[in-house]
Amino acid sequence: MKNIALGQFYPARSPIHALDARMKVILSILYIVCTFLCKNVLAFGALALSAVLLILLSRVPMRTILRAIRPILFIMLFTALINLFFTKGETLLWSQQILPFWRIDLHLEGIYSAAFMLVRIVVLILGTSIFLTYTTTPIALTDAIESLLSPLRVIHVPVHEFAMMMTIALRFIPTLSEETEKIMNAQKARGVDFSQGGLIRRAKALIPILIPLFVSAFRRADELATAMECRCYRGGKGRTKMTVSHLHFGDFTALLLVVAFGTGLILLNRYGFGFTMV
Repeated sequence: MKNIALGQFYPARSPIHALDARMKVILSILYIVCTFLCKNVLAFGALALSAVLLILLSRVPMRTILRAIRPILFIMLFTALINLFFTKGETLLWSQQILPFWRIDLHLEGIYSAAFMLVRIVVLILGTSIFLTYTTTPIALTDAIESLLSPLRVIHVPVHEFAMMMTIALRFIPTLSEETEKIMNAQKARGVDFSQGGLIRRAKALIPILIPLFVSAFRRADELATAMECRCYRGGKGRTKMTVSHLHFGDFTALLLVVAFGTGLILLNRYGFGFTMV
């Protein structure tokens, strides 16, 4: 669970860290759109290059960045295999009859499709991790979401309460992760083996972990609710902020760069070469 990037802020002095949290939310959405604009080799090459530039600009160590990819390696491999053997094309490279009713065909277009899909998934994870996780604190992120959703207050949507729940959830992710590790170590010291046996046996071995973990989570929630009541917390009505965020020239410059990058990807899709995804 330590490999989960959600809620893990990496303190550093970088141009991306200096951006306003609201702008980083907008930039992450636009960057996600850019990942789905790519259609050919040139566009995906530019997308991969942009991910490398983001890593360099964020000044976050590569080992820390790659931890965000490790939990989804199985999904990436499964997606790549699906695209590799189920994408049909004009250039057949290899064919094998597995069963009387099933033949596996490997096309050149399938290799392109699998490679493109891997690049898209990796860049998608890296981009969102850099903008929303490693360079933005959970509190700043929830404040930004509350600010961006503030127009919904007109239709009586409890924006502040939604942001508060998100803040608490992000805050307790590392705490619950550490608590889970402590419980697992305590169970291992008592002779519990979590790596042996079939799926059902492993699921039963998790029961001694889940029960104390839920008890601990409810206890922490009760203590937090008591602390908030003692501080006279009554929701977001009439509340002010200690730190007021302001957009600067660098924020608008980053927005223009991402928009220009998306426009460039569209042009590369039109004038590029090689295999083109539908």
